[in-house]
Amino acid sequence: MDGVYLTWLISALAIGVLLMPIVKPPWAKVTLHGFIDFLRRYWLHIGIVLVIYNAKDFLDEVDRILMANTDGMLNMTPWIYAIEGDMSLWVQETFMADWLTAFMTHFYVVGFMVICYVSIFYFAYFDDRYIADRMSLTIFWVYVLAIPFYLFFNVQVTGNYIPGMETLAYNHTPEINDWFHRIDPLTNGMPSLHIGFPFAVWLCLLRFDTDSRWVVYRRIIFAYVLLTAFCILYLGIHWFVDIIGGMVVAAVAVSIANKMANPWWRIFDERTINARLVTVLTNPKRAFRVVYSGAKESLSRYSKPSSKETGVMLAVVMIIIASVITWDLTHQSIPAGGVDAPVGVAAADGWLITLDERDAGALLIVHDLSDLDSEIEVMQPIMDLNSTYAIQGNMLIMANQSKLFVVDLENPSNVITSLDVNSPSKVDFVSDDRFAILEDGKMSYWSLDGLEKQGPDAPQGDSVLLFEPHMGQIALVFASNPDAIQLGIVDAQGLITIQVNVTAAPGEDEILIDSGFNVDIQNATITDMSLSLDNVAITVDVNATSRLLLVNTITGESQLVSDPKYAAFDPDLGYGVLMFSAFQNLDPVNASEKYSDREIYIHDLSANLTKPLTADELDQWAPMVLEDHYVYQQLDEDGVISVEVQPKEPKLQPYASNVLKIGVILAITLVFINVVQKQKESNKTSRHDSELVS
Repeated sequence: MDGVYLTWLISALAIGVLLMPIVKPPWAKVTLHGFIDFLRRYWLHIGIVLVIYNAKDFLDEVDRILMANTDGMLNMTPWIYAIEGDMSLWVQETFMADWLTAFMTHFYVVGFMVICYVSIFYFAYFDDRYIADRMSLTIFWVYVLAIPFYLFFNVQVTGNYIPGMETLAYNHTPEINDWFHRIDPLTNGMPSLHIGFPFAVWLCLLRFDTDSRWVVYRRIIFAYVLLTAFCILYLGIHWFVDIIGGMVVAAVAVSIANKMANPWWRIFDERTINARLVTVLTNPKRAFRVVYSGAKESLSRYSKPSSKETGVMLAVVMIIIASVITWDLTHQSIPAGGVDAPVGVAAADGWLITLDERDAGALLIVHDLSDLDSEIEVMQPIMDLNSTYAIQGNMLIMANQSKLFVVDLENPSNVITSLDVNSPSKVDFVSDDRFAILEDGKMSYWSLDGLEKQGPDAPQGDSVLLFEPHMGQIALVFASNPDAIQLGIVDAQGLITIQVNVTAAPGEDEILIDSGFNVDIQNATITDMSLSLDNVAITVDVNATSRLLLVNTITGESQLVSDPKYAAFDPDLGYGVLMFSAFQNLDPVNASEKYSDREIYIHDLSANLTKPLTADELDQWAPMVLEDHYVYQQLDEDGVISVEVQPKEPKLQPYASNVLKIGVILAITLVFINVVQKQKESNKTSRHDSELVS
């Protein structure tokens, strides 16, 4: 994966250098000294561009969280598809060829890298400051203008949405697929920056290259834009509308950059800023007077604002509103109150149960989900860290190593049933009126009032490793056949065996083997399960990693849900959703901080689409799907464990709601004032022109 990226990067830099003698102004020369000197003369220009490029990772993380927390409400792909239908599919099917796919995949990445790097480098190296000033600001504004679309106007790649279309570039090889999925949320279609950046460069040259010194480069860029437009359609990445959006953003960015260039570089020109820094260090009083005078002059304009100042105020209000709402929508989870150090969590609709490690010992805490700061006292046995428990409706089962209690949460101080047990590894409800206990590899079934019942169990001489119930169904895993699911009915003895297949594509296993991991499919072992009406989600240990499969219990068909290279855990099925936790690195122990933690993912069963719920550097695990909430555990930077509860439907907190209300009123007012001011200013200009004519 890193090797592919490094190859692309080196190729892009080499192409950029090799093109220099071709694209340079006619009188210019390429010298070795110029490669050093341009950094001294244009370090701020280069810094602006690098900041923009490096901001992408952060914004992509925000975009992923927004998409997950708003449950797809910001997904505009259906509207785009309604406009243009299968036009992109026609392009892909018409020109489909293996050699073209290979060429376009590398062109898509390397070509874009070349444009991004050289579009400021050439003008800095050959000291064309006039265009360099405008080009750096143009690139800055292309990205800034795209941010609102990426955050609030999500458009999926065509290959993931149009039936029958493929994301040819993303699926070219496992290494390339992995790289793309690591760096791209796959929802940033509109506008296409693969068009926006180069088209903006071309527009800059068309507008500001008055003596045609860059005519060769301009022609190369134009050819690149045309080829890129075909490339992103063919590879199944962008829509036709995305191309139009990229061109519009580019045109607006060039216009803004031209207006900003003189006032911005009058202050931040590298030739004079060093002198200003020296003044700050050697004569701070003078520097303060200059800054104070400039600030006072600027503020005085806002005491009697023109349409220009009103426009600035409107922009500030809109930025504040967008920032507050974005922050609120990306921080929807709320830690459950009264939880000090949770070591386990269970939940049912309306209830949250946590096993909390306290100074006096382990304690089972019950929360009403409508009031997360609540803490309901429940009659319980003496609990420890090995205790097990389960909840269904208002009924709660709790068991330590020797005693089991059944409690109705509507009367939590009253024990309905008490049983003697022998170190149970799991207790759970198997139907509305029955629960099961797994003790020393053997199953026992009980009614809520303590009467023993019959149910599926392992054959004589065998033992049960895992069991998972759902509405009268039960799935078991036997020690004799640890990579198979035994599916049955609680009221019957017979079981159906479903053999699972955790084999990934050859390239995926090769990556693991090349990294020193042993992929042992023959000795695969199911480690966790979650059962629903028609599906069972399982995690399977294949030695090198833990893979997540979704198995249809009716047809027996299965699919790998998680990335087969990265370890996945804690599957939980419910309400048409599969939640799980997973790492984002082959070897999290030796990975960078960004990839050493588990993240929570949501797989929509109907759309067959997986998206992250979390995207940060905190460790998250043990997710649960409720009717109206997502629940998971989290370890923060200080080592504190919390139970996070997140509503499925996004809801603004009071502070964000108030900011939105006030902001909308201010925005409407400022828009009205700005329109009136522009009309008056236009009227004055018209009268002045007519007087000159007369």
